[in-house]
Amino acid sequence: MTLFEGLALVGIGVVAGFINVLSAGGSMLTLPLLMFLGLPPQVANGTNRVSIVLQSLSAVTGFLRAGASHIGLSLRLAVPAVVGSLLGAWLALRVSDALFEAVLIAVMAGSALLMLLPQPRLDTRPLTVERLTPAVYLAMFAIGLYGGFIQVGVGILFIVVLYRLLRIDLAQVNVFKVLIILVYTLPALGLFIAFGQVRWSFGLLLALGSMLGATLAVRVNMSPRGALWVKWLTLTVIVAIILRLLLA
Repeated sequence: MTLFEGLALVGIGVVAGFINVLSAGGSMLTLPLLMFLGLPPQVANGTNRVSIVLQSLSAVTGFLRAGASHIGLSLRLAVPAVVGSLLGAWLALRVSDALFEAVLIAVMAGSALLMLLPQPRLDTRPLTVERLTPAVYLAMFAIGLYGGFIQVGVGILFIVVLYRLLRIDLAQVNVFKVLIILVYTLPALGLFIAFGQVRWSFGLLLALGSMLGATLAVRVNMSPRGALWVKWLTLTVIVAIILRLLLA
């Protein structure tokens, strides 16, 4: 690894950690970067989980210090997500590199289109145990399955389920999101480690940046204009990455 590559990992990690906590799409930057730096797709997929775990841990710690609640509800939602995550990671370890790259391109394109959809303003209400129906648990299993397999754009799915369907306040959605992702990513990372699909030097440098970005995001209340700027910057970079993958 060169000095430039190390700095790129930390720098992109900061951006991805910031985006992941406040919105979604950070892994659409970090996973392709790891592949561009020479890691095989499966190794890049496993290595990216190191950053996800540590940035999520940093964000959860920050939210708890800021007085976040509903930890018990988050853990209830995390249980089916963990089951799905293990199955997703197991499947990811068994697909070919070519198929994984094709899935990555399709997922990034689909996620970019979803990010273009306007965010409706909804009347929100707190999440309670009574509202945790079997359909909600099934949705968490599906999110965990997807996250265990590829992780890219999983935050968008949380916004769809928790905000659009359950109508939870977006600030609370971010708290639920990072805690559930932390819980379900740990066993998935363990599976990738067991199969030797993690490059620690790359993962820890990426994690260093993402933890800084996540910590900053917890402390920032973005204006609508600032959030829009981050969204369009992210989409521009994503389009460039998709073109690079297609032309590789």
